[in-house]
Amino acid sequence: MSKAIRFHQTGGPEVLQWDEVAVGAPGPGEVQVRHAACGVNFVDCYQRSGLYQVPLPFTAGNEGAGVVEAVGPGVTAVKPGDRVAYAMAPGSYCELRNMTADRLCLLPEGLSFEQGAAMMLKGMTVQYLIRRTHRVEPGETVLFHAAAGGVGLIACQWLKALGATVIGTAGTEEKCELARAHGADHCINYRAGDFVARVKELTRGEGVPVVYDSVGKDTFQGSLACLRPLGLMVSFGNASGAVPPMSLGVLAAGGSLFLTRPTLATYTAKRADLMATAGELFDIVLAGKVKIGIGRRYPLKDAAQAHIDLEARATTGASVLVP
Repeated sequence: MSKAIRFHQTGGPEVLQWDEVAVGAPGPGEVQVRHAACGVNFVDCYQRSGLYQVPLPFTAGNEGAGVVEAVGPGVTAVKPGDRVAYAMAPGSYCELRNMTADRLCLLPEGLSFEQGAAMMLKGMTVQYLIRRTHRVEPGETVLFHAAAGGVGLIACQWLKALGATVIGTAGTEEKCELARAHGADHCINYRAGDFVARVKELTRGEGVPVVYDSVGKDTFQGSLACLRPLGLMVSFGNASGAVPPMSLGVLAAGGSLFLTRPTLATYTAKRADLMATAGELFDIVLAGKVKIGIGRRYPLKDAAQAHIDLEARATTGASVLVP
């Protein structure tokens, strides 16, 4: 038997339950993993709230790191005793689980389990955003919202390593200071001023070629206004709520703008893409150019409090659950 955080109906953090579940032997193509740490992400909240539909009852979480305890028939990529980490494999808020082997990556020596659990989803998200959705080049100026969050702090460091000029936003001056300490050249406290006006000032009225926006409803229109003609709006999250319906004419009026709503699941659907994405992430972290900081640690059974804090934007960096 294993302890797991599950929800039997969608709703607020209070629907998360500390359940006991049976875990059998791994089946064909499956691996049994004992978690040492589990990552906490907004997608977990979206699934719990019902914004993203999942079958019920559902074990929460999508990211984790631990040790392989057993492998099923046909598995050759990993073996018992291997240190592994993964993202976008639902069901991670648990002590022990079975999952498909093709979603696992070997966790390099030199990276802790907590780092693995904190970096896979967020770090691979940054990789596809800045290396594939829009390949950021040295000298480019980019706007990255929520720059002091788990994704944002990785992005600030990685963008700086690429030679970009980074404009971040955050909700407090303390968070802005943290973003600047991690590589942001400028950080705008959007609660204290007009971020659109400040971006235009910083770019001498030109605007930026790309905006990365995980905030959603509250920043979407302003983000479009920060783009230069032919700029790309990358909407990859809904922390403040879903973006409401809009007329495509807005993109024309803004200067033939581009808009995309990407997901990590699509960018890593193929095993080869997953390995390449994770490999580039591991390389830049091991090189010391991106540091993975743990903002908060919670016992696994306190996952509801982790969700409360995340949704209140009371956290900085990554949060992890420890079984």
